[in-house]
Amino acid sequence: MNIKVIGIDLAKNIFQIHGVDEKGKTVLTKRISRSQLASFIAQLAPCLIGMEACSSSNYWARKFQSYGHEVKLMAPQYVKPYVKTNKNDANDAAGICEAVSRLSMRFVPIKSIEQQDIQCLHRIRSGLIQERTALTNQIRGLLAEYGIVVSQGITKLKKQLPEILADTDNELSLLIRSTLTELNTYLTQKNEQIDNMTIKIMEVCKQSEVCQRLVKVEGIGPMIATAFVAAVGDAKNFKNGRHLAAWLGLVPRQASSGNKRVLLGISKRGDRYLRSLLIQGASAVIRCIKGKTDARSLWLEQLIKRSNKFKANVALANKNARILWALMAHGTEYRGA
Repeated sequence: MNIKVIGIDLAKNIFQIHGVDEKGKTVLTKRISRSQLASFIAQLAPCLIGMEACSSSNYWARKFQSYGHEVKLMAPQYVKPYVKTNKNDANDAAGICEAVSRLSMRFVPIKSIEQQDIQCLHRIRSGLIQERTALTNQIRGLLAEYGIVVSQGITKLKKQLPEILADTDNELSLLIRSTLTELNTYLTQKNEQIDNMTIKIMEVCKQSEVCQRLVKVEGIGPMIATAFVAAVGDAKNFKNGRHLAAWLGLVPRQASSGNKRVLLGISKRGDRYLRSLLIQGASAVIRCIKGKTDARSLWLEQLIKRSNKFKANVALANKNARILWALMAHGTEYRGA
């Protein structure tokens, strides 16, 4: 078989493969099990393989590359327009095969094992924080049922909850008091788990030469630096810093037509977690600009006067993303604003 392009619809157990020759004619349509996929692809002559960026796509991409194939990943929303008629595995694989052949298609960088390791740490820590927030809200809600109102914030709850449990004058019964004690223990465990994940991320940052260069930028700490390296990988996959900022969703959406140019709020595309970290880092910088005379602080003060702090946060996050791209793409040191 003279196969030039292959589209693979990934799944857990059963995969669908669609292959075409150099003229675009279908020469392969096959359903295959997970245990057979690697050996089947290894037997094929080197070709272009396209897949949607999803769970396990990076693993399969690295494995297929080791067999000598060229592998490209695509965002599912970019593949959808190429899927014809009804949705099923065969049509999805054909659509992927068609999409990966388009010269105008935008591809997702393939992550290395090191990148996935860092991203796993961030995902676990983020999930633990969400669980802690849910547990905190649950405790505050239960206390409110007994007329005890606790101020918002994890720090205030940690301080006030032991005092509430020790107070024998409130209406808490022995049953609910013991239950809240158990929840307080769970909350302490969550805090310890989050701290452990944070320590691991800090260690990764210390051991990474790239991260050590990135943290020198104002508003960029170990969390942002490691998350940025995990998400971006090779910065040269992006043409310039503006493309990277657009990939992160830090640029305005457009609703333009003809000579009428309309810019809306930011597009919010790409990695939501990394985008929120960049904006939080920018917010920390803006809180400390009062009285400073450097170029960045003066620019931010003028921007705040023209618009507001929220837009200034996004503007600085955009600027920092472009600076980080330059540091990674060119391997240079940060020289300051």
